[in-house]
Amino acid sequence: MDPETAHHLGMAAIRAAGLRPIAPVVARWTRPDPALQVRTMGLTFPTPFGMAAGFDKNAVAVRGLEALGFGHVEVGTVTAIPQPGNPKPRLFRLIDDRALINRMGFNNNGARAAAKRLARLRKRGAIIGANIGKSRVVAVDDATADYVTSATMLAPLADYLAVNVSSPNTPGLRGLQAVETLRPLLEAVRAAAGKTPLLVKIAPDLSDDEVAGITSLAVEVGLDGLIATNTTISRAGLVTDDEKIETIGAGGLSGAPVKERSLEVLRIVRSTVPDADFCVISAGGVSTSDDVRERLEAGATLVQGYTEFIYRGPAWAHQINRGL
Repeated sequence: MDPETAHHLGMAAIRAAGLRPIAPVVARWTRPDPALQVRTMGLTFPTPFGMAAGFDKNAVAVRGLEALGFGHVEVGTVTAIPQPGNPKPRLFRLIDDRALINRMGFNNNGARAAAKRLARLRKRGAIIGANIGKSRVVAVDDATADYVTSATMLAPLADYLAVNVSSPNTPGLRGLQAVETLRPLLEAVRAAAGKTPLLVKIAPDLSDDEVAGITSLAVEVGLDGLIATNTTISRAGLVTDDEKIETIGAGGLSGAPVKERSLEVLRIVRSTVPDADFCVISAGGVSTSDDVRERLEAGATLVQGYTEFIYRGPAWAHQINRGL
């Protein structure tokens, strides 16, 4: 089945798992052991393992994902202006590599629609992060105001905000990771976010020095943490046939092939900021509870997954929590 079609069908089932009559039954089986609780950014997470941004772009499946055992859900990426994303097909499985390539392009219903959903969700108390990005129709030079618009609408309703400047699927976006352009953007969003915890999400394709530089900047600007990492534009080391990879074309690679670099970036970030109060969320290539434990031992405060959920199915978060 086409991967994006399969995703929408799966989302319908996950949303059903979050309905009032069903969620308590599912949660009775999947509820994490209280010993796994993590306190960070002034929040208590029931487990260090959560769902990364990109899976639930419009905050429609938060309750279902929570019922399946994820300790938090990062919704989005949300843009200030609703947008359909890139032309289809735009999501591809690399089964032999346990990976995905996507060039979705921040397809979402916009910050206003997300705010309405978050307002309803807050009444039942899930831990929700809101990942915000640049609207495609907005010029890079006007990106700061665009991010501020989303932050202003979502900060009062989300438990934390994440600034996404690292997706490879929006033209010019990754250029915002340069320290000289990133500083004013983060300062403006920090002011707009108020007391809501704020993090920045970075790419695995940065050099080690760039990773350390952005991490230091995050501390200087007063951010609460950093997410390492997003998808990669690299295609190194893939088992999948080169001709198939060339046919698929551009997009961000996620899953097992990102594992080693994601772990390297985590260690650079934590060595740059050893202070445990600075929240570091590790994402990329996480598959098993041993992978999560390795990230925690390397200095991660929380860990996120996404791609392996496609391959392992609805019991994945529960399996990881049980292993932990």
